[in-house]
Amino acid sequence: MSGSKRQRELARAKYERQQARRAAQSDRRRRNQRITAVVVVGVLVVGALAYVGISRTTSDDAVTAEATAPASASASAEPTAAASEGASGAPIEESAVLDCAAPMTPRPDDITFDAPGDAGTATTITLTTNCGDIVIALDEAAPETVASEAFLAQQGFYDATQCHRLTTQGIFVLQCGDPAGDGTGGPGYTVPDENLPADGEANYPAGTVAMANAGPGTAGSQFFIVYDDTTLPGDYTIWGTVTSGLDIVQEVASAGTEDGGSDGPPRQPVVIETATVQPN
Repeated sequence: MSGSKRQRELARAKYERQQARRAAQSDRRRRNQRITAVVVVGVLVVGALAYVGISRTTSDDAVTAEATAPASASASAEPTAAASEGASGAPIEESAVLDCAAPMTPRPDDITFDAPGDAGTATTITLTTNCGDIVIALDEAAPETVASEAFLAQQGFYDATQCHRLTTQGIFVLQCGDPAGDGTGGPGYTVPDENLPADGEANYPAGTVAMANAGPGTAGSQFFIVYDDTTLPGDYTIWGTVTSGLDIVQEVASAGTEDGGSDGPPRQPVVIETATVQPN
């Protein structure tokens, strides 16, 4: 074989090896690109799912925060003797906070009087409820209302009556004293308004006991216990202050209303079993 021919064959072999190496390198590059692409897509998918999860959690937390944020005090919702919205009748779950016995059956709305009788002098009224005792110190600045409340308690008017209304936004009260249980009941007479507070911020502080009414001069037997500072028009006679048992009302309020709204029958039923007057 001539030298020139041998050189050409060597050159061709070298060229073929170079081409093979280039083809192998190209294959490796394409394979690496495919692997990189798969990894990148996987990272993007995981990242997208993580983003969606974070966004959804953030959204839910925001909704929860808004739903549970306390409303500012408002004078637009006033305790009255008007009937509340219908209740759902949802059963009460056991609670580590509430320690209430099963409520007794409320009595019929069948006791009325033409006017309050003489009840003598009194210092406190104790409401014995299925959730515990609530002690109310009577306010001498509302003598006619105090005399009426003492009279009704002595006559057993409040015995076996249910607290029918709880409000949890804007105003914070538990309303009781209605033998009808729907906001329409009363003793058959009315008492004048007295000891009305001035309008202003938190003019019905926690622990205040005041008369509910349907307008000036219409108070009868229904009253409300304020369990957190509340701002209202100064239209409701203040006749007492809770000195023991306010925590009971606060725990009842923490359970909310039957239908989960801000105004309605309390989810935890509260029945006044007896009302007892302590004389001077």
